[in-house]
Amino acid sequence: MLNQFKDTNNLLHIATIGKTVGIKGDMKFHIKCDFPEQFKKNASFFMNKKDKITLDEVNFERDTLRILGVNNVEDAKKYTNVKLFTTYEDTKLNCHLDDGQYFWFDILGCKVFENGILLGVVQEVERIAVSDYLNVKTDEKLVKSGLSKLFLIPYHKPFILNTDIEKKIIMVSGSMDILEAS
Repeated sequence: MLNQFKDTNNLLHIATIGKTVGIKGDMKFHIKCDFPEQFKKNASFFMNKKDKITLDEVNFERDTLRILGVNNVEDAKKYTNVKLFTTYEDTKLNCHLDDGQYFWFDILGCKVFENGILLGVVQEVERIAVSDYLNVKTDEKLVKSGLSKLFLIPYHKPFILNTDIEKKIIMVSGSMDILEAS
């Protein structure tokens, strides 16, 4: 089932549909997020940032899904390699975080401080192996003093002391040493 969607800003790529499986319109899907619970019957997602589809069935054991209204392999083939997106708002509504956890998109743009010194601004959150890292664009004053333009901070203790999403500030420890070694 398709619905037109006009605003394509602030969408998150959360899955990609793969090849067809069987004859009833099932398709492989590859989750690109930390919240598989959002993939369920009647959940709707944006497709290629343009149209909206609704899921009819999801099978996590087989990593397959079926789109509402798609009941045969020929119709399903049209969706091969289609990317699924959701909004920031829907993510916040449908995905549970524990205390002290934040969505990556809320961390982007946070200023990083150590001992009152602005080290830089978070440009991206990267996952390397099983750990998350803040990709920080170094403050211009520090770059002019000869330090690297970008550096990574592990997003866990003892490096992260406090994250305040409302104020867009992250307090860190030991990160100046990482910057100086970069």
